[in-house]
Amino acid sequence: MKFVDSHAHIYSDKFKEDIDRVIESARELGVGHLYMPNIDHDSIEPMMELEHQYPTQCFAMMGLHPCSVERGFEKALYEVEDWLNKRKFAAVGEIGTDLYWDKSLFDYQKEAFVIQCELALKHDLPVVIHCRESIDETIEILEDDRFDGLQGVFHCFTGNLQQAERIISRGFYLGLGGVLTFKNSGLDQVIKDVDVKHLLLETDSPYLAPTPNRGKRNSPEYIPLIGQKLADVKEVSLAQIAEVTTSNSFNLFKAYEL
Repeated sequence: MKFVDSHAHIYSDKFKEDIDRVIESARELGVGHLYMPNIDHDSIEPMMELEHQYPTQCFAMMGLHPCSVERGFEKALYEVEDWLNKRKFAAVGEIGTDLYWDKSLFDYQKEAFVIQCELALKHDLPVVIHCRESIDETIEILEDDRFDGLQGVFHCFTGNLQQAERIISRGFYLGLGGVLTFKNSGLDQVIKDVDVKHLLLETDSPYLAPTPNRGKRNSPEYIPLIGQKLADVKEVSLAQIAEVTTSNSFNLFKAYEL
């Protein structure tokens, strides 16, 4: 079986002691493609270095995370745009909005998100979207006609069925991670009514490890655990989940299909 981890911050310092082992272990478990979302200026160098070390397994994105958007964010976006002009990336990400931490910067986040969506259209790239406690606001932005044709994934989807349907209707995927395995998340009841053709698997490593590893460092090695939970919810085999979600990932990240 072949899997894809569509969202993993494996360049994080939390992997500095054993990243080679983690990548090899993930590969042995069938997780052969790892897509890395950028966060800010400081994450670019370690992300690029990891891609250089593992060019057939680790693939970089370029973007400014909403929690890294501050007053005067334009300078950071100039750097994002400069990188997008230099070379090909898997996606523009991780971008979006966040109402969990600092609501005072929300207008700046929305502006930065719109600009980066426009960059994605310009460069014919998908977007990888963060929308913690701001899913409706984020969907509303993307329902503007100017974003017709934009593709992407709502990473770490935890919304309801109505929100899922709105996202899917725009041609976007839903990224499912460790939260799907949490006993009281209720996400399984939402996802049971969503066709697997709209879903991607992700870890968001090193965050949000799935049960039974909840609270520990997350890792691409746990993708099969998330896949198995999805297989149980959909009452199909893990092999079917692996086949469809991997195909979905390659369809979205077209530049890096092998």
